[in-house]
Amino acid sequence: MSAVMQGLGTNPSAHLKAWGLLAVGALAVLLPSYWSAAQGLWQSEESGHGPIILAILGWLFWKQREAILAMPAATSQALGWPLFALGIVSYVLGRMFSVSSIEFFSHLLLALSVVLLLKGLAGVRALWFPLLYMIFMVPLPGTLVDAMTGPLKNWISVIVVEFLHGVGYPIARHGVTITIGQYQLLVADACSGLHSMFSLAALGALFTYLMARRRVAHNLLLILSILPIAFAANILRVVILVLVTYHFGDEAGQGFLHGAAGIVLMLVALALFMALDGLLARFLPALATPAASR
Repeated sequence: MSAVMQGLGTNPSAHLKAWGLLAVGALAVLLPSYWSAAQGLWQSEESGHGPIILAILGWLFWKQREAILAMPAATSQALGWPLFALGIVSYVLGRMFSVSSIEFFSHLLLALSVVLLLKGLAGVRALWFPLLYMIFMVPLPGTLVDAMTGPLKNWISVIVVEFLHGVGYPIARHGVTITIGQYQLLVADACSGLHSMFSLAALGALFTYLMARRRVAHNLLLILSILPIAFAANILRVVILVLVTYHFGDEAGQGFLHGAAGIVLMLVALALFMALDGLLARFLPALATPAASR
């Protein structure tokens, strides 16, 4: 393998051949997964963000293409080959038993192993964010969803009912069933916010990366804010659906406006990210000035 890597650095045709073989291998692994997902998984409300994440990943890797191609050939076989073997086994098991979380996680392992084998640790450092971002392509495991959905639905129901009751609406709840006026609404699993929090976490991570703030504290606070902002945005989404149902009827709440609330969720979360980023950019330097003067 090391001899091949050395040859790639001086032989353009060998270099192109290696990348051509890599492209063929990637298509053989990725296309069946994406085709199956497009027929089922990505058509669900829970994983509908999959194609968007895929498009973002394609752009992120394409953006780094010149830097990667310009890097000298290197290899980290001690890490690369075990990860490659684990990725192949995970892919086969995921496809065989239809476990999408394992199948899509294998894509991350395979991508990481290929970078290690072709460009070594330097390649991983150059592609750290696209590789890490691939985790958002992995569907949430069913056991995690089952464990988190119940508590999230309960918290959201309590917060929404307490808020709307506080501003004067005739609202009450029994468990995760909300009664407002003559209508009853069940906070279903899809409304728990777990999957939307996952997709909003992807949005927040991308936003933080693209802003490329130099202060560690700034980036850390943005990262720590991702889940609270996602949770708050999802609460607002449920509030909107409850109010739409109360004022315009059940058909409006479950029809077009139900889907529009999802768009509102994304816009609100993005606005909150931007507002927090602006506040941190404005006040963090001021907070750092006294320390710097000492």
